[in-house]
Amino acid sequence: MLRIGKIETQTPFVLAPLAGYSDLAFRLLCRSYGAGLVVSEMISCHGLYYRQPKTIAMLASHPDERPVSFQLFGADPEYMAEAVEILTEYSPDLIDINMGCPVKKVTKRGAGAALMSEPFLAETITKRIVQKSPVPVTVKIRSGCNNDQINCVEFAKMIEASGASGITVHGRTWAQGFTGLADWSIIEQVKNNVSIPVIGNGDILCYEDGLEMMRRTGCDGVMIGRGALGNPWVFHKKGKPALLPEIIIGVRQHLKLMEAHLPVDRMLGVIKNHIGRYFKAIPGASAIRKNIYGCNCFSDLKQLIDMHGLSDKHRI
Repeated sequence: MLRIGKIETQTPFVLAPLAGYSDLAFRLLCRSYGAGLVVSEMISCHGLYYRQPKTIAMLASHPDERPVSFQLFGADPEYMAEAVEILTEYSPDLIDINMGCPVKKVTKRGAGAALMSEPFLAETITKRIVQKSPVPVTVKIRSGCNNDQINCVEFAKMIEASGASGITVHGRTWAQGFTGLADWSIIEQVKNNVSIPVIGNGDILCYEDGLEMMRRTGCDGVMIGRGALGNPWVFHKKGKPALLPEIIIGVRQHLKLMEAHLPVDRMLGVIKNHIGRYFKAIPGASAIRKNIYGCNCFSDLKQLIDMHGLSDKHRI
């Protein structure tokens, strides 16, 4: 169990805010497989402020995914504060501030991991959001800007003092992006220096990895990002099935949720990317993915999966 403010989760495993992946359908799927908390894709404060339709569409939610956290990104305290007021109209259980995304299109605007190089601005943003938010506020950070500027402990203390109810620490620097190995000792250092809950993030590829991170660092929960793609079983101790027919069951469940909650034909490219990931490391995976990516519409993709579900062969 993970407790953040008044929010209690059934398990300490959290789905990360994966841009392009953590939509409502995937969040619902991961909750059903054991994620105790799910986080939305990162949402632009400017997109919210101007109520851009594509941004507003990202706020779609469903009772079955609760508790859910909506993640906000931006670098302007006033826009961020105004965005929180709009965000709360959609009743999130928590609000998360992104101060860890290393992607250039985010950091070049001073947002995401770039805020770790501007602690005063980060403090101002955190305080403004905490003041505006009726629900607990958390912040996602990295170990620092680069190996010469590891400032996560001081940064975490500032975040706690600013009123945040929890913090997620990715054990990589901004400069690392998603390369190299995550340094779990960084997570332990933060945990030992703050009293609010700490969620560890980085290199969790299976359920046992999550338990090991908690054992080694003392963190209160673990956040799983890329390890969950094509593998919602990562949130359960049984792990991903070894047999293809069992994997197909999960794929079908995901497709059903997509059809119910997403504009499937407009998002076909995203959907095929999602589904293709389920077959990683499966014999004949390249041929399987080729057929998936060759589908011209959602119904073709469903039919392809259904036809394979009736076959005992290991390729589509």
